[in-house]
Amino acid sequence: MASQGITFEYQSVEGIRERASKLEGMTFRDVLDLGIYPEGVVREYNSRRYKGGMGNLLEERFFGYRANSDRDPDFAEAGVELKATCVDRLKSGRLSAGERLVLTMIAYDEPVADSLYDSHLWRKCQRMLLVWYLRERGADPYDQRILYTCMFTPPEEDMRIIEEDYRLITGLVLEGRADELSESLTTYLGACTKGASRAKSMRDQPIYAPGKMARARAFSLKRSYMDYVLHHYVMGLPEAEKVIKDPRELQRRTLAEYVTSTINRHVGRTDRELCSMLDLEYTGNKAQWTTIAYRLLGIRGDRAAEFEKAGIRVRTLRPERDGRRLVESSPILNIDFLRLAVEEDWEDSELRNLLADMRYLLVVFQKDREGNAVLRGCRLWAMSEGTLDGPVHECWERTRDAVRRGVRLTRKVGRTGKVTFSNDFPAISDRLVAHVRPRAKQSAYRFADGTVVGNVERDAKPLPDGRWMTRQAFWLNSDYMLGQVSDLVRRG
Repeated sequence: MASQGITFEYQSVEGIRERASKLEGMTFRDVLDLGIYPEGVVREYNSRRYKGGMGNLLEERFFGYRANSDRDPDFAEAGVELKATCVDRLKSGRLSAGERLVLTMIAYDEPVADSLYDSHLWRKCQRMLLVWYLRERGADPYDQRILYTCMFTPPEEDMRIIEEDYRLITGLVLEGRADELSESLTTYLGACTKGASRAKSMRDQPIYAPGKMARARAFSLKRSYMDYVLHHYVMGLPEAEKVIKDPRELQRRTLAEYVTSTINRHVGRTDRELCSMLDLEYTGNKAQWTTIAYRLLGIRGDRAAEFEKAGIRVRTLRPERDGRRLVESSPILNIDFLRLAVEEDWEDSELRNLLADMRYLLVVFQKDREGNAVLRGCRLWAMSEGTLDGPVHECWERTRDAVRRGVRLTRKVGRTGKVTFSNDFPAISDRLVAHVRPRAKQSAYRFADGTVVGNVERDAKPLPDGRWMTRQAFWLNSDYMLGQVSDLVRRG
């Protein structure tokens, strides 16, 4: 069946944009009902046997041309690449980008382009038609509705950082070290894994390291970056303040170098001295130290545009005066027991995606002999893939297994008569880098016999077996985090 109803020119960016705007408000089923087919192609959509992406469906059944996997943009004459990407609606009602945007594979079997602008990657991302659809878990994928369409090219200020990311990724490939790539190494442009499992995704590096295997990876724009694109370039929400006020600054040094050098100029000052210098009222609470870090970077609030795009979180660490332990562990992610038990596998888990994509600005304030909190320094840090897929994976797997089989809750009565309940989740004493512990301030349970302890609706989450237990979270162990900044901490 030949294409029907196509009246625009593929060569025209404006024609493509105008045609795409008609998608807004349509479901993918509506698209199929248009009855458009490329010449000589009748692919089986609207079937469980179809394993392709929604982008291919739009190419063939809305724009009427045959989908392919070559390295030219989809609309080659106009230099436009079509990318369908999902949006999630959070419990708060806020829309959030649902995933990273995969651009093109990182090739290990051909020479690397020295410049981003000479690469096939740039041909794919220099002008993208983004089609945003609302992902509704559990719903038929063809009933998902398209919310927005837009033409997008990363702005110049972002391109400087993307270029640096490209150099870092391709530099490791050139050195035959593609096995050391991870998403957390870079800022906006990631090197995400491709393949259902580690074993199935291993590839040779025939040009730069023959016989040395590395995971198959693709260039991608990180989920945090896509979230920023959605909110500020598509929905038009106000942008956060920028750390880099003059984009020319990034010609001289990287974002990481600028951030760390700006804060580290003040090493040795107490939090009281910094508050006085920054005209902040001193409160002494832990939120104060995060505020200090932002103010030192010239940010008046608690949001920075570059940090939001890069998924960078500011985390203050507080070693004791002797430098041998931290005051507290670091929470990572609240646990949804039902999602963990039923929907997740490790490669696509919320915990892995978060830590693979996340970078932290670790800012160290250590107590001195007088009890003052002294700035010892900062660094941008991300978890290594070996740690993520080793001990953190084990922590996640043990937690998932406990939830699936039924969490073992043991009732204990203290000397004062206070009743508590222990569980069989991984504990900090297991030394797995991460552990599970409560996130709620008060304990709450609903047992199988109907017995209720505490405020269940406020402080508990449902388990798959019908019981409810106190809200829990994954935490990074304090001794592990101390090890990441040990060179900044004074001992004794």
